[in-house]
Amino acid sequence: MENFSSIECFVRSAEVGSFAEAARRLSLTPAAVGKSVAKLEAKLGVRLFQRSTRKLTLTEAGQRFLGEVSASLNTIQNAVANLASAEGSPAGTLKVSVGTVFGCLYVVPLLAEFLQRYPAITPDWHFDNRQVDLIGQGFDAAIGGGFDLPQGVVASKLAPAHRVLVASPHWLQDHEGIRHPDDLHHCDGILIRSPQTGRIRSWPLSHRSHEQSPLRMKVRMTLSDSEAACRAASQGLGVALVSMPFALPYLRSGALQRVLPEWYVEDGNISIYYSGHKLLPGKTRAFVDFIIEQFAEHQWARHFSAV
Repeated sequence: MENFSSIECFVRSAEVGSFAEAARRLSLTPAAVGKSVAKLEAKLGVRLFQRSTRKLTLTEAGQRFLGEVSASLNTIQNAVANLASAEGSPAGTLKVSVGTVFGCLYVVPLLAEFLQRYPAITPDWHFDNRQVDLIGQGFDAAIGGGFDLPQGVVASKLAPAHRVLVASPHWLQDHEGIRHPDDLHHCDGILIRSPQTGRIRSWPLSHRSHEQSPLRMKVRMTLSDSEAACRAASQGLGVALVSMPFALPYLRSGALQRVLPEWYVEDGNISIYYSGHKLLPGKTRAFVDFIIEQFAEHQWARHFSAV
């Protein structure tokens, strides 16, 4: 078991490039993790890390060793977790990443039923609009759109990720005659700035008939969040291009209306991301299956579609 613990300390340290961060995830002290890795290096007779005051860097031998043991470590840990689940119900801490507003609107309301089914699972949910490194940061699952799919991660589609143009009823009354994207050129635009890149993305609009047109609006303001853009648009400040899940409550209440309802932006899918390992921990499998089931039951794929 001592060898297994040392290997786990090595793998987690390699994933995050830090003894301190690995220690936090393993509920150990940085000194204990460093000592465990040092013992492993002594036993193997090779140096696995180049150490500096800022970060750890794998040596050539360390890279080779990581490639040989990482998958096996995950297999053993998942097998142990699944055996424990087979003796009872899925259990353990479930670390999930989801966007802040999306999570509060569509995932948190499912929490009571999920815990009623799986009382031995402890949610550790992180609300963040940035993409996470699912495996490197130790997440069991993530919900969102546009994630890169590194090796070992799979995605199950939950709903389309469409963006729509919205404005307040008052704004639309004052701007009649908008029938084509070309009519938006001189309209005040509430534009979204990517929190990842800081850039304002140029979105091509698609018509239900598959015609495409560039979207050009006068920049009135830039925001980094669709919820904030909806609130600004509801004050009659211009036209916002926002994700359909954020627009939906405003559209249902009448605070916003769609501008050019035949047009929308196709932005991939909203998916749930998790490890593609065949021995997926019971807690993760339970959560993935539950989320897929609930999205189907609530028909969110239909409601989030702009078509």
